[in-house]
Amino acid sequence: MEQTILHQENPGHAEFVRTALEGNQPVSTTIDDLTLRSWRRCKDDLGLDPDQTPDPVIIEQSDLNERLHQYCRLLDIARLEMTNLYQQLAGSGHAIMLTDRDGVLLNYIGDPHFTDAAAHAGMQLGAVWNEAAQGTNGMGTCLVEKKPLVIHKSSHYFTRNASLTCAAAPIFDPHGETLAVLDASSESKMAQQHTMVLLNMSAQVIENRVFFCAMKNAFVLRFHARSEFISTLGEGAIAFNLEGKILAVNRSAMFQLNLEKPQQIVGHLINQLFTTSIPTLLKQTHTHAFPIRETQQGRRFFATLQPPENCTPSPAPMGAFNSIKKSTKIYHGRAEALETLHFDEPRMKKNVETVLKVIERDIPYMLFGETGTGKDMFARALHKASSRRDKPFIAVNCASLPESLIESELFGYRPGAFTGASREGNRGKILQADGGTLFLDEIGDMPLHLQARLLMVLEEREVIPLGGETPIKVSIKLISATHHDILSMVEEGEFREDLYYRLHGISLTMPPLRDRKDKLQLIQKIGQQEAGNSVELKWDPEALRILENFTWPGNIRQLLNVLRTTTAMCENGIVTVNDLPDDICNAIYEEESADNPGSTFNSLAIAERDVLLSELEDMHWNVSRVAKKLTLSRNTLYRRMKRYGINPPR
Repeated sequence: MEQTILHQENPGHAEFVRTALEGNQPVSTTIDDLTLRSWRRCKDDLGLDPDQTPDPVIIEQSDLNERLHQYCRLLDIARLEMTNLYQQLAGSGHAIMLTDRDGVLLNYIGDPHFTDAAAHAGMQLGAVWNEAAQGTNGMGTCLVEKKPLVIHKSSHYFTRNASLTCAAAPIFDPHGETLAVLDASSESKMAQQHTMVLLNMSAQVIENRVFFCAMKNAFVLRFHARSEFISTLGEGAIAFNLEGKILAVNRSAMFQLNLEKPQQIVGHLINQLFTTSIPTLLKQTHTHAFPIRETQQGRRFFATLQPPENCTPSPAPMGAFNSIKKSTKIYHGRAEALETLHFDEPRMKKNVETVLKVIERDIPYMLFGETGTGKDMFARALHKASSRRDKPFIAVNCASLPESLIESELFGYRPGAFTGASREGNRGKILQADGGTLFLDEIGDMPLHLQARLLMVLEEREVIPLGGETPIKVSIKLISATHHDILSMVEEGEFREDLYYRLHGISLTMPPLRDRKDKLQLIQKIGQQEAGNSVELKWDPEALRILENFTWPGNIRQLLNVLRTTTAMCENGIVTVNDLPDDICNAIYEEESADNPGSTFNSLAIAERDVLLSELEDMHWNVSRVAKKLTLSRNTLYRRMKRYGINPPR
């Protein structure tokens, strides 16, 4: 869609809308056709006056409760993806919203920096955001246009909403009808393209999950022109019953088959669409990707056939089920490897629950978090919990390898490929991980020219070693991790955008140790592990208190090293304050001596507090960046934040 570019101030917004509707656009202003269509609907069909902004429409609580019940399955499916999208946009002042087909807001996740603006605009559960209630806006206009769009600031019809930038994408049900709208709104001055891309991907993830949930009792043919794209967002999906009658089709399937609407094939037989008999097709439920040709133009696709849940053999025409096994085997994995990473810490528990839902799907994982938060441990636990646990787990730290060696380490090389190469050659980390898991730690430090080669490997699922010519097929589960803000690196040209979206299937954030709710249990568990099973560790309460209150700038990695030393120093298995490192004890006692809640701050302290608060807010509470700017250690900055009662927004 052509982006709307408007430079009109809010006080004259209503006059600006009227002037544009009369066909007199300012020379410096470009208004796209989509916006003009919506404005005309608002004026001519709905009788709305841009001068008179009505109060937000909020439905009755009983009506809202009924809608929440009606959409409960969609809300369950969407909640995870909305949270992932919010985490990707966290700190950029966005609110993530979901409406039903009538434009009623059913779920809302908001950035603290956007809360006041959202409340003023009427963004709350039960608020109606169709065009009749709010004029031209992301959610309402998306419901009418039925396609992804951006309504940027002055493209809104009402003056009240002209400070907003709203990106919205529709979510369709398996029959092609609009089910809901996913929206990301902010007060950003720019209509950011990456927000629209992420939003559209999230909407498609939700839509596909709705499709598979609704069609769980049907056969589903999953196909794509390239076999490696099966089980990705780009796969086509066609649901049909035992007789071969097509029940539903997803958007990607319509795109690949050049269809305009599902009704073109729904109700037809699957063998009218592809050159295969129904019995032959039903025999494919336990095979890998198989070739299949479309009847009209003879185009070749690759497909897998997903049987109905709890599929059992039963008499069927032409013996269609004769080759289907007695039940569909579903792998449940070993969740214990993941569950041991936390003691009901809410964010870690959510991470584990997310992984267990999709652990056997071909989806890449991206782990975010500060250095030392346990991204490596989580990746290893994920591997142990999967069906690949008996295959290799290969970890590569992209930051620790010299740039000249990363390529040969990752992709391998043939004998004599370059001067100094081993005469036996080297298989490379990717080939070593074949059948198992490849963990790329600190992916943000990978050089740009190698990012292109990695992208090709992920797209083609094959590797060409240095000095070689023949590609070698590989099957890997990919996990990447970083402490960098990858989206910012993408915007600054330091990380390839196409690689980011290929790596970013599911994002998980490891919380810093200082914020974990299970810090005390972790300290005791790790301490006992370091002490060994031969002695039962006992803790002096004061020693535990100091360890629990310490801010742990090095996170779990630092905790491990401290407890390894502490448990070695203690006598008779009893850990006291004397066994703890001096710097940790001194930091806690210095903080407590400086912290006097009963006194008022002097003018100098007030000034310092204001400076800290201002810097933290300007940098969206990124403590590392603020500490670097103020030339302080993170530990010192946290102590001063606590001294002045400065707490990050939740």
